[in-house]
Amino acid sequence: MANKKTLIAIVGPTAVGKTAMAISLAQHFKTEIISADSRQFYKEMSIGTAKPNSDELIAVKHHFIDSHGITQDYSAGDFEREALLKLEELFQRHDVVILVGGSGLFVRALCEGLDDLPKAGDEVRERLNTEMAKFGLEVMKERLKSIDPVYFQNADIDNPQRVVRALEVFEATGNPMSFYHKKDVEKRPFDILTIGLNMDRTLLYERINLRVDMMMDAGLLDEVTALLPFRTKPALLTVGYAELFDYLDGKLSLEEAVDKIKQNSRRYAKRQITWFKKYGNTHWFHPSELSEIIKFVHTSIEKAS
Repeated sequence: MANKKTLIAIVGPTAVGKTAMAISLAQHFKTEIISADSRQFYKEMSIGTAKPNSDELIAVKHHFIDSHGITQDYSAGDFEREALLKLEELFQRHDVVILVGGSGLFVRALCEGLDDLPKAGDEVRERLNTEMAKFGLEVMKERLKSIDPVYFQNADIDNPQRVVRALEVFEATGNPMSFYHKKDVEKRPFDILTIGLNMDRTLLYERINLRVDMMMDAGLLDEVTALLPFRTKPALLTVGYAELFDYLDGKLSLEEAVDKIKQNSRRYAKRQITWFKKYGNTHWFHPSELSEIIKFVHTSIEKAS
């Protein structure tokens, strides 16, 4: 009987070193990578999303990088369907495939499945995105709290995309998002091994601050300026883009905007760590422990087979 296929999910906070680890593991197992970063799908968003660079993309074949345009709406459910099809194809050539990303909802979509949530019309989504850009996250969070306190307590409500999506579901159906979060975990036809990367919080925050400075040096402001016509798109209501839109609107100085990107990135990293510590059976390592991770993966695969 053929060995069962294994998906190795590399998760953890922003700037911890997930991309480098995924590439190292993919090279070791002679396989390919699926990205589960919800912003790296978009061709127009590169600097602010810390996409793998050209050398990294050449080193190992990546999927779901630059796969969509910013005008396309792309949900976690869409990713689940397309990534499962891609995995079916990849597992014909490889026993192991690497999944990498810090977007917890997209990782969960592929590994566990999501409820088939209803969608509102385009006009509802556009209006809610415009209101988010106009009134800000805090106002929209209060609106969500009033209609769905259960979801508000359990979701990543500091993520504008999650808040807009929950409000959209309510407007489309009259039911809160929490009404639909009842489905059992989908059993996948492959094993899933989740590796979490983490490090000392002080060092992680230093890495985040340095990454933001490097993004600014690489031309992040020009990238954001070019995206002004699309600023209400959900992917752009996020860290690194929202703050620079505020600068371009004259609400912040450039120095204040950069400081806010660093602050919000650190907060996002903290939320990611919390999410993945609650998520499934995650095995945690320091990013420097490549040999230990490889040994652990081989042992786990042998036990499962």
